[in-house]
Amino acid sequence: MNTEVAHQKLIALYEINRLLGEALKLEFTLQNILEILGNRLSMKRATVWLEDEKEGVLVIKASHGLTEEEQKRGIYRIGEGVTGRIFQAAEPCIVEDISAEPLFLNKTGARNLEKGGISFLGVPILLNGMPIGVLNVDRLFSVEVSLEEDIEFLSIVAGLISQIVSLNREVSTREEGLLRANRSLKAELTEKYNNFFMVGGSKSIRNVQHLISKVASSRASVLLLGESGTGKTLIAKILHEMSPRKDRPFVMLNCGALPDNLLESELFGYEKGAFTGADSSKPGRIEEAHEGTLFLDEVGELPLLLQTKLLRFIQEREFERLGSTKTRRVDVRIVAATNKDLTEAVSDGTFREDLFYRLNVFPIQVPPLRERSEDLPQLIGHFVRKFSKEYNHPMLLSPAAKKALAEYQWPGNVRELENLVERLAIISGGEAIGREDLPPHILGSNARAKGGSAEADEVCHLEDVEKREVIHALERNRWIQSRAAKELGITVRQLGYRIKKFHLEEEVFLGRNKNH
Repeated sequence: MNTEVAHQKLIALYEINRLLGEALKLEFTLQNILEILGNRLSMKRATVWLEDEKEGVLVIKASHGLTEEEQKRGIYRIGEGVTGRIFQAAEPCIVEDISAEPLFLNKTGARNLEKGGISFLGVPILLNGMPIGVLNVDRLFSVEVSLEEDIEFLSIVAGLISQIVSLNREVSTREEGLLRANRSLKAELTEKYNNFFMVGGSKSIRNVQHLISKVASSRASVLLLGESGTGKTLIAKILHEMSPRKDRPFVMLNCGALPDNLLESELFGYEKGAFTGADSSKPGRIEEAHEGTLFLDEVGELPLLLQTKLLRFIQEREFERLGSTKTRRVDVRIVAATNKDLTEAVSDGTFREDLFYRLNVFPIQVPPLRERSEDLPQLIGHFVRKFSKEYNHPMLLSPAAKKALAEYQWPGNVRELENLVERLAIISGGEAIGREDLPPHILGSNARAKGGSAEADEVCHLEDVEKREVIHALERNRWIQSRAAKELGITVRQLGYRIKKFHLEEEVFLGRNKNH
């Protein structure tokens, strides 16, 4: 072997090895390898061909001595020409004089030298014994150059190229996997956080959003105030998701949904044998919420005895299960909600003043829907999209239907609106929804709203609408309170409160007997 040529080959291998760190930039790295071969070993042209598995052809990934246009023309089918046969046979090839080789197709149009001047050398690029490409070089023919030794050298270079391609493919596969996982996670998060998004841009709702952003990351107790159906549960979930506790449990207890005798055991838990039917021990909601958030909905419904025990827990962060003397400590953030006027309840003696102040560290007043009417179109659009997707058919509201919804006062607030849009999605079957498809109580409410003076309507309309809404719901549900409450988007206890408020006990009694 020519000593100088051998020296240049060693230098070339050293320089190529240094490029392995750039393996993630595949074409850049391959291009530099070919430049090294051209500069160190006087090779006129050099190309790296890699298989395009989708198309089943060999394409040039990098070249030295070819124009961009010539490189674009370089495409071989497997087995076509010398390059295609090297790949197919996975064996190297030497052609001392390319002008005398009929298999040379010269697809790139780059070889226009005189006959007898150029030799061709090609080696397969193998990965795990299988061909993935071809490394070709053209060099000036010389009796001083051993083409066999060049083939051995190029096989070493092809091995390095194989490592680079393998590493690049592995990283690309991982990146694609990460991208898929990222897209999946984004879709999951979008789905999740769509459920924690407050629709609307009214001043009142922006104020709520501002207060949420201020208090979410703190440990402070939050008291959510507002009518039923305004979205207090949603806000409680948002507070949890925006807090450092977001990866810990969010536990909810509706204080108005359970009988008084069950509330204590549900909240604090119980030991086996604490009462008849307690066949095993059970942790309460407080324990389940350890390091997370405990949401006490309808906290104003708590009986006084339980208020005392809750106050002690909030102050000391400790409690005992029912039937146990063992004191337990947990770390829980309290978020409470009520549709009652707790200051009035304190005055009446039905709610402890000290508990009120413990809960009322950071109050947030949630506005009723009638006070944020400018948000109604956005809310309707949000629920239309939600239920169109859920029921897998488009949903279109006519202008007249939208106008009727805009004129309605929504005593059940956002929950009532959501329930109505879902009902419309079910009955529409993908057809347009007209004004005539809306429930009679909404259309009747609108008609009543237009009668009489504006001032009189302003004074008495809301309570009148709410009363009639309760009556209509009971009538439609054969005076079964649980069904009527579900339609209105409120609890049975809240419906009972409205029945008393509007003195409807006799009507309920008569209606119930009429249907039995």
